[in-house]
Amino acid sequence: MNGIVTYGAYLPYFRLDRKAIGEALGSGGGKGTRVVASYDEDTTSMGVEAARAALRGAPTLAPSAIYFATAEPAYLDKTNATAIHAALALDDSVMAYDMLGSIRSGAGVMRAAMDAGRPTLAVMADIRTGLPGGADEREGGDGAAAFLLAGGDAQSPVLAEPVASASVTAEFLERWRVPGEPASRQWEERFGEHAYGPLAEAAIASALKQAGVTGSELATVIVAGPHGRANRRAAAAAGAKATALGDDLTGTVGNTGTAHAGLLLADALDRAQADDLIMVVSLADGCDVTIWKATAPLATHRQRVPVTDQVKAGGKVAYATFLTWRGFLRREPPRRPDPQAPAAPPAFRAEAWKFGFTGSRCQACGTRHLPPTRVCLKCRAVDRMAAERMADVPATIATYTVDRLAYSLSPPVVVGVLDFEGGGRFTCELTDVDPAAVKIGNRVEMTFRRLMTAHDVHNYFWKARPVRSGNNS
Repeated sequence: MNGIVTYGAYLPYFRLDRKAIGEALGSGGGKGTRVVASYDEDTTSMGVEAARAALRGAPTLAPSAIYFATAEPAYLDKTNATAIHAALALDDSVMAYDMLGSIRSGAGVMRAAMDAGRPTLAVMADIRTGLPGGADEREGGDGAAAFLLAGGDAQSPVLAEPVASASVTAEFLERWRVPGEPASRQWEERFGEHAYGPLAEAAIASALKQAGVTGSELATVIVAGPHGRANRRAAAAAGAKATALGDDLTGTVGNTGTAHAGLLLADALDRAQADDLIMVVSLADGCDVTIWKATAPLATHRQRVPVTDQVKAGGKVAYATFLTWRGFLRREPPRRPDPQAPAAPPAFRAEAWKFGFTGSRCQACGTRHLPPTRVCLKCRAVDRMAAERMADVPATIATYTVDRLAYSLSPPVVVGVLDFEGGGRFTCELTDVDPAAVKIGNRVEMTFRRLMTAHDVHNYFWKARPVRSGNNS
């Protein structure tokens, strides 16, 4: 089986204080915070950010396939993984497939990548939305994780190898959402515990037997699922030491659904030592269990920004703004023309620029151009350009403006003129930023976002965000 050679997690910038829910509605709040995807993020864009973080750890090893899992896809009847593929500027020969519609698809992409026999990128992302005042709104969270699984090499060694896996499937109705509905429904949690308990016990026992270990030998036990009672029963079934059951991040991040097992695994890899055994239990329409063994190279090949640092970073979002972003609160838009959907043919022709953020550099004089061009603006050389991917090149704000009239779900719009390291100037929107804190000279980095949606067409492109310690870039 393939092992994990690199990994990355992504948590959006904004945090909703659960007390704000209770203050606004009179009930339904609680303690702690939940992570909130911004108005310009969806599961595809978050998947791109997690995948970028992962691939930075294996610069010499390219995936031959991408599997993308989410319960909240940006598109149906269209492959979302192709946008991730394009944003990563991967070769056309790299396959891209979706596994959509359920929390269990996260376990599915990991198992498919383990069994692939070739370098495979497993990406999982979710945006958890519930009706205002409900448990899913309060307890949910948004995030993404990505893992590149392969046989490893000298530059990209295996960081965690699978030593056992087990799966148990059963058909029962405990959580569901029909297409078009904004929130899921579920039975009372005692039924979830009753249905999941025996499945978890069977799968955990099988995995421990395959590995030839007992629960007390596990360094970390991860249990991810939508039902707290069932999760606690599964954790008890593992028979692990109390120290193996760490923070499940539900108090600070929330339950990120399809991405949660991956997010917790990334968090565990951030701290694991060589030979540690990590059990991952995913409870969703059955039970999937994998036991991983950390290797010595993990100590020097962890993701650049650990999950704990990303949890600490971030800014607050008001509850009314959160409801607006989720579509539950319709507010008066600017008195400007509605945005127009991008046309398919020009977007297809400009894929390398629009999705991959690939500029060009003149081979005659060295001038960099964004967007790419055939004719050099400095020396006028024609067709002497070499493509240069700019997504990972940091930049500095040369000047900026704050537009309070432009159409946006999060006004005002901040637009900056950016000077990139090594040359090149480009004007683009800033995101995850306080307009009052923007200054000339601030350092920024690029992030893949959804500019807007018009006529059911998502317009993806790149924005700039401030460089912060919690940015996994």
